[in-house]
Amino acid sequence: MNKPLDLLDLPDSATAFTQVGVSRPHESAHLHVAGAAPYTDDVPEIAGTLHAALGLSPLAHGVIESLDLDLLRALPGVVDVFSACDIPGANDCGSLVHDDPILAGEAGATLRYLGQPVFAVVAITRDAARRAAVRAKEVIRATPLPPVLTPQAAHAAQQYVVPPMHLQRGDAAAAIAAAPYRLRRSFDVGGQEQFYLEGQISYALPQEDGGIKLLCSTQHPSEMQHLVAHALQRPAHAVQVECRRMGGGFGGKESQSGLFACVAAVAAARLHRPVKLRLDRDDDFLITGRRHCFHYDAEVGYDDEGRILGAEVTMVSRAGHSADLSGPVMTRALCHFDNAYWLPAVAAHGYAGKTNTQSNTAFRGFGGPQGAFAIEYLLDSVARALGRDPLLVRRANFYGVESNKVTPAAGNGVVTPYGQVVDDNILHELVAELERDSGYTERRAAVAAFNATSPVLKKGLALTPLKFGIAFNVTHLNQAGALVHVYTDGSVLVNHGGTEMGQGLNTKVAQVVAHELGLPFERVRCTATDTHKVANTSATAASTGSDLNGKAAQDAARRIRERLSAFAAARWGGAPEDVCFADGEVFVGGQSIAFAEVVAQAYLARVQLWSDGFYATPGLSWDKQTMQGHPFHYFAYGAAVSEVVVDTLTGEWKLLRADLLHDAGRSLNPAVDIGQIEGAFIQGMGWLTMEELVWHPADGSPRAGALLTHAPSTYKIPTANDCPPIFNTRLFDQPNRVESIHRSKAVGEPPLLLPFSVFFAIRDAISAVGGHRVDPPLQAPATPEAILRAIVAVQAAA
Repeated sequence: MNKPLDLLDLPDSATAFTQVGVSRPHESAHLHVAGAAPYTDDVPEIAGTLHAALGLSPLAHGVIESLDLDLLRALPGVVDVFSACDIPGANDCGSLVHDDPILAGEAGATLRYLGQPVFAVVAITRDAARRAAVRAKEVIRATPLPPVLTPQAAHAAQQYVVPPMHLQRGDAAAAIAAAPYRLRRSFDVGGQEQFYLEGQISYALPQEDGGIKLLCSTQHPSEMQHLVAHALQRPAHAVQVECRRMGGGFGGKESQSGLFACVAAVAAARLHRPVKLRLDRDDDFLITGRRHCFHYDAEVGYDDEGRILGAEVTMVSRAGHSADLSGPVMTRALCHFDNAYWLPAVAAHGYAGKTNTQSNTAFRGFGGPQGAFAIEYLLDSVARALGRDPLLVRRANFYGVESNKVTPAAGNGVVTPYGQVVDDNILHELVAELERDSGYTERRAAVAAFNATSPVLKKGLALTPLKFGIAFNVTHLNQAGALVHVYTDGSVLVNHGGTEMGQGLNTKVAQVVAHELGLPFERVRCTATDTHKVANTSATAASTGSDLNGKAAQDAARRIRERLSAFAAARWGGAPEDVCFADGEVFVGGQSIAFAEVVAQAYLARVQLWSDGFYATPGLSWDKQTMQGHPFHYFAYGAAVSEVVVDTLTGEWKLLRADLLHDAGRSLNPAVDIGQIEGAFIQGMGWLTMEELVWHPADGSPRAGALLTHAPSTYKIPTANDCPPIFNTRLFDQPNRVESIHRSKAVGEPPLLLPFSVFFAIRDAISAVGGHRVDPPLQAPATPEAILRAIVAVQAAA
């Protein structure tokens, strides 16, 4: 029914209407809590479905002499066994460098790591397939070779998966030599398993005329499409990849889902039957890579205030047996060595060591945390050497602020070592607000008082900041597409190139579309990511999911709204630019008309009610040879204060309180963003304090190179019990200065740097054992064993 209105006299509900910037539950939350959200393995299996399993290399390094696969073909329930020679097309699933075989190969091929897939078994049941595959030791005959297992050993042998990288500004060596003080440190940070709740899985369904449909738990459906097409020697249009949701990804399903997608697709194509490949947790650990561990050798020169005058760092990562994404990971690590700080002279060198271990890959932060950790470690040591509060030293090194002449770091520069101007720096006011609201100064005094009377239990406190660049390192990946369909009943269906892994991407995109069309959120629905709907998509990674796909969906919805505005103005009077869409109504020509009625009338008038949308991030540039350019659209900022207590007799510790203040711009959904920030904080805390990866050493035994921590029994991730009893999280209230989606900022990866404060609070507590006169040689992860070693070292030195 049409409601008359005075011209442009809109009700308050219309003028105040918004669907962005408001907290609402995750669009699938009601399904998650009811166990009704279907994941890939929950899709009902088609009759005739077979199951695949992988036979794994028993050696970390060796040469295959022979494969006796006939032994397995004769086992009960086994339908097929195939190896590299049976792959019709390219035996490669390398993401950027084509150096990563799907299956290891035949006689004469090299085994690269213990756990490398060598052959695939297809059977009528998953149990039969696994029972056959586990007999790999009986059928693989190989000559062992000495393995290289650590980044230091790879660096000593000059064995890398990509060429070394160097990022320099000024003469760092001369600046260090001329500085009043110098400090040199060598230290390590460990890797981290993604530990997604849903493991790697692909379900391949043969289609007509040689086509393949693949249901895959992946962050990058387009890459899976291309890899499968190459493995099958078929055009991309013959391969359809669909992903409705993942049970977590964290980067581990960006490139590494490719091997499993290819094996399932090859098996389905060979047998003309559906084939599912689902790993168990142990095999997932043994086959796939994770966050890169890093070894650092670093030196800085500094003045009486702790200002860094020159810095040089060598970072060596454990890349694993192939390149995967190790090159871009190292690039981002080098570009985040500065973190929040002006470094007038710097030389950063990156080496991605080739080792006989799983090929390490993307993980939340993508090298940024490893790069920033190095400068934070050095500044913490500088502060201790000068006897100053680490916060004062950090603040003295902050980037300057062009738009704010009153700043504690007025003399500091605003240009990063890679040439991008930091023109959106809000860290001075953000840190000042957190310092005040957390009671940092008072608590620092309270911690000192406690430690003075407590010989066994020692408390520590730290405040650490972050600056994190948002965009893909590779410029052309910063693009996205979307489709928006408006049906004649006024409901809306959205499809975009991003993937939902629990982070709330579909919720935010639906909010953007609902806002653009003036509809209640419930009228908009997002569907499964599908390469047959939106093509040539980028991975949902680099914290760009909402930035890219939100903008693309907004573009599509805006096109529809403009068509409807023109139609409504012509039909009911007024100018198209005066038509208002809000609260499920269209306000036009002095009337209020239901959106569904306008849509129905537009359909009868043959107005197009669907549209595609596209977005490409503007202003990006990068020269990978000179490592100079403008690689990031903007920076996200944040800071955290953590307080811990450490038992100096056992090395046990507990996080007592955490105060987080994070920059999400003008948040699209504060509830979702706070959840992401807190989750990243706890996940990062796990990386830095408890999640330890251990390989059998290169001692000449057949077990050399075996990953020993490959299950929850030996690899410990944080639980609810590890959350602090006082956990304060707030969003810093300031819109993004660049034209992002509704002036919001990414929150996927940046908050993972917030728990640096936990590590350095532990280091502060250990330092108290020696009266803060000895710099603790604490390594990450700061497990109780590592903490005890550092305590013993401090006691011995003191």
